[in-house]
Amino acid sequence: MREEVKAALEQVRPFLQRDGGDVELVDVDETSGIVKVKLKGACGG
Repeated sequence: MREEVKAALEQVRPFLQRDGGDVELVDVDETSGIVKVKLKGACGG
């Protein structure tokens, strides 16, 4: 599941970067399916 999440983030990353932001994968809980990300830059607020 972690690799699928990474692939999905790579698809949206260019759009976030275009607005001065980015996204970082923090954690993937395989059991519950919960994904935690950290928004950076202009997206941080």
